[in-house]
Amino acid sequence: MKVLISVDMEGISGIVHPTETNPDRYDYERGRALMTAEANAVISGVLDAAPTAEVRVADAHGPFRNLLPEELDRRAHLVRGKPRPLGMLGGLDEQTDAVLLVGYHARAGGGPAVLAHTMNDGILDVRIAGRSMGEIGLNAAMAGHLKIPVVLLSGDDSACAELRDLIPSAVTVAVKQALGQSAALALHPEEARERLRDAAAEAVTRRADVCPLALAGPLHVEVDLSAPFMVDLATLVPGVTRGGDGRTVAFTAADFADAYRLVLLLAQLATVKPG
Repeated sequence: MKVLISVDMEGISGIVHPTETNPDRYDYERGRALMTAEANAVISGVLDAAPTAEVRVADAHGPFRNLLPEELDRRAHLVRGKPRPLGMLGGLDEQTDAVLLVGYHARAGGGPAVLAHTMNDGILDVRIAGRSMGEIGLNAAMAGHLKIPVVLLSGDDSACAELRDLIPSAVTVAVKQALGQSAALALHPEEARERLRDAAAEAVTRRADVCPLALAGPLHVEVDLSAPFMVDLATLVPGVTRGGDGRTVAFTAADFADAYRLVLLLAQLATVKPG
């Protein structure tokens, strides 16, 4: 069996503020230690249930260089750095049997939710076939395009609800209850890790009961951007057109893989500063 564990940072227990998730801020080192410890708990749970599994761990936050390689469980392989194919799902392939999303956060506009956003501050919303999707939905659907189920998600209660709305049979672990964008009632990190280990074992054991999130193409995609110059840049991409309200761009993708890759590109363009 092959498993991919994609690890973000905002949904880790105890983390509530950008100073804990930004490499340039003072509390980041503690944040990345908490992130690594939760990743290790999930690795252990997977291997409790499937001792011979091949486990890949995708560092999926910001620069994709947050997990401490020397502290990561040596039984796993680390996917690190960017840019890379499939972004937050780096290391995913058609031979993967299950995906686990750890430390994830709710989409922009969701909430109350801790550090809710979609990819970066330049993206206000992504709608695919009329449905608003954040990182949870986008990554679950990309895995589903390859017929791979997302069997577990951890994060705050809003993130967990977001996945259950898409994949009701997936296992979720709420390691904190959101009180706002930068406030939560959180489990002790050791308690969170114990729950994550047990939940990961359960999730991979009953992976056959979880249906992949499959969206058939062609797909109409709309992306709301936060600034007019981002729209100007986006429309330089062939097939991307302006929407009706001045901040929206749209395109049609043949399938979800094409939609996913172009959304990743638009998110990167949204980080470019005007000349």
